[in-house]
Amino acid sequence: MSEIRVAIVGLGNCASSLIQGIHYYHEAFADQTNGTVGLSHPVLGDYVPGDIRIVAAIDIDRRKVGLPIHEAVFAPPNNTKVFYDRFRYDGVRVAMGNVLDGVPEHMKAYPEHQRFVAADRPAPTSADIERLLSDTGAEILMNYLPVGSQKAAEFYAECCLNTGVSLINCIPVFIVSDAAWAQRFRRAGIPCVGDDVKAQVGATIVHRVLSRLMCQRGAKIDATYQINTGGNTDFLNMLNQARLGSKRISKTEAVQSQLDEPLPAEQLYIGPADFVPWQKDNKVCFLRIEGRGFGGVPLNLELRLSVEDSPNSAGETIDAIRCCRLARDRGLAGPLEAVCAYTMKHPPVQYNDDLARQMLEDFIAGNGEGSYVPGDRTAAHRGISAE
Repeated sequence: MSEIRVAIVGLGNCASSLIQGIHYYHEAFADQTNGTVGLSHPVLGDYVPGDIRIVAAIDIDRRKVGLPIHEAVFAPPNNTKVFYDRFRYDGVRVAMGNVLDGVPEHMKAYPEHQRFVAADRPAPTSADIERLLSDTGAEILMNYLPVGSQKAAEFYAECCLNTGVSLINCIPVFIVSDAAWAQRFRRAGIPCVGDDVKAQVGATIVHRVLSRLMCQRGAKIDATYQINTGGNTDFLNMLNQARLGSKRISKTEAVQSQLDEPLPAEQLYIGPADFVPWQKDNKVCFLRIEGRGFGGVPLNLELRLSVEDSPNSAGETIDAIRCCRLARDRGLAGPLEAVCAYTMKHPPVQYNDDLARQMLEDFIAGNGEGSYVPGDRTAAHRGISAE
């Protein structure tokens, strides 16, 4: 199969992990020394991770703009684990992006190695970005902008629509799950995936599965919380509560959708708690579920999950990219329902994870678009529309 040409906006920890992983697994496939641990689909369709080629990168940080990708992904404030660095991108240098609402003011109070430092360069116009996408032959744009970057995310979504490039929206700005934006991508004949990527084994997916398990086993959930801490720019950015509106909605709906009866707002709390610099890209989740079982007898569950945040997200985006390319090969358009449901926290329609997994496998196998079929016996539970 041909290569999958990908552009990235926001060359932070998540982009670093994705790019490291592409080359890590390329070597694993070539010499069969590392195996395919960490991949749910070593081969997806006919595509392997090494088929993904990063052809363009966009960022606003002065320590990254102008550098080749292989240097920029390890520049501050990136602080994720380096698990593979034997790659070069001499021909692809990081282009200046449009800051818009991507850099919150409160970050200026923190040391430079922990925060964004905007480059003193002219902001590109949409025509500049569209020219970059066209000239590099990009087919898919990965949006890894900071949480709360509403204007910036919409700016790049418009660029995708104007160039025929697919959008994989990894952040909690609602584009793919917004009916108006979804219809625009559908009418333009462009497949898209979003919004807000789920980690491979992260706080949201674990919370969803445990919540669903209790419901399936007849227990009644009365209250739950999920509190997360970390030391990357994502957690520093989210200290500004004004940037968290869509993030809280995304994470909360992801869990509420798995319950037979949604909890009252005061009985559920999900969100970041604080920025702990020494944790770097390590994310720690504290989760508690309180409920009642047989005879109304109380029970509770407490869990502590510690993960390297950015490689955890790359475990899903490496599949989303290949699925998006399959959709382009097949002439599909608009939100890819199965891919969104399995890989994203806030898809256009929420499904339970077992059904979403089956829908995804059907999509990969080419059995329609992997959409839910009413009356399907495997559909034990269907969630809510995000519209």
